Amino acid sequence: MTGTVQRSINNIYSVKTEDGKIYSCRIKGKHLDQATGEYNPIVVGDVVDFIPSGDCEGLVTLRHERRSEFSRWNDKRSLNQTICANMDLVVCICSVESPPFRPRFVDRVIACCKSVPVMIVLNKCDILLTEEELERYELYKKLGYETMSVSAQTGENVDGLIQKLRGKTVAFVGQSGVGKSSLVNRILGANQRVGDLNAKYNRGNHTTNHSLMLDGPDFVLIDTPGFREISVPHDDPHLIAQSFPEFVKASSKCEYSSCMHINEPGCEVRRLLEKGKINPDRYESYLRMLDSLEDRLPVWGRNWGKKCSKGQQ
Repeated sequence: MTGTVQRSINNIYSVKTEDGKIYSCRIKGKHLDQATGEYNPIVVGDVVDFIPSGDCEGLVTLRHERRSEFSRWNDKRSLNQTICANMDLVVCICSVESPPFRPRFVDRVIACCKSVPVMIVLNKCDILLTEEELERYELYKKLGYETMSVSAQTGENVDGLIQKLRGKTVAFVGQSGVGKSSLVNRILGANQRVGDLNAKYNRGNHTTNHSLMLDGPDFVLIDTPGFREISVPHDDPHLIAQSFPEFVKASSKCEYSSCMHINEPGCEVRRLLEKGKINPDRYESYLRMLDSLEDRLPVWGRNWGKKCSKGQQ
């Protein structure tokens, strides 16, 4: 039998078949060949084959190839961790304050997405951004990302957001406290738990502690746990630049095809940065992601950026 994973808790997977029946499944033999070296072999959104072992129970034998995924780096296990899979769209939920708008967090969310477009939704739109924050927010639209401002509290623009979700499987991701669960409740009428803010740090407390697939009227919504911080999952530093559209466009004019846009000669990204045509905060965001990758490499592989530039001079 084949089904889609709706929920995953403690290696027990709720799998829904096409006829709507839910099976509680475990992995047969506790190992999947497709998941070697991964933090979690099966996630919400995965399509799996399973053998029924009871009226509502089963054993998963195969995970189908994922067409898209949202992943992060798990520091505790030092492994890439997929959060959800097979979405048509990832919606990054931000807020104006409590917690404040953090564009570098948004940059990391984009970098954590594989083979799926990203939409950026600003919640609590009844509160105004600063001029600098507004400029950074509007930059995403200029770069080709769809953006929208909504209010989960008042319902402003929520109907417009629902129209964007129709016919899709959509994952909601964001920082703790941005109002993601409140927005889910507003959209679906679901009873997702809503948490108070951590007053000391002006950030949210976790209210959704695992990913969950929820059915809308003509769309499917995956609600994910809120993140306080998020680290990019890639092992290849060149993949980071692929999540910066302005870098991708400029890199064809770089002197070296393997240019990392750090301090290599003839770098078009650096030239545009110096001319003010690439946002300096976006570039700083890129450098910080690269630094986080360098910390994971074995000793012999560190300082690759410096070695690269020295070898080309």
